[in-house]
Amino acid sequence: MSKSAISIPEKWEHFLKQLAKDHQVDLNSVISELCAWAFSNTETKKQFKAWLDDAFPPKGEAEDRARAAGARERAIEEEAEEESEEEAHEDRYYSEDLELKP
Repeated sequence: MSKSAISIPEKWEHFLKQLAKDHQVDLNSVISELCAWAFSNTETKKQFKAWLDDAFPPKGEAEDRARAAGARERAIEEEAEEESEEEAHEDRYYSEDLELKP
């Protein structure tokens, strides 16, 4: 088994350390067994991978999503600008019409 340094949120670290203490094992053993249990079947592995891909997409995919989101945002801004310009033109033509009426 390889050694890895991981960071655990404080509330979970306290909980897991207490479990380890209660069962007189080290924290690494608790986390190792937790992972073994969580990924003991193919379905939970697939579910975790799907969740991870959605929460933290692979680098290329994350960049593609960011570009797509930026493109959508720009399109919305451009549409809003066009509508604003159209309204300004309509207001100007309406004002000119009022001035021309006797």
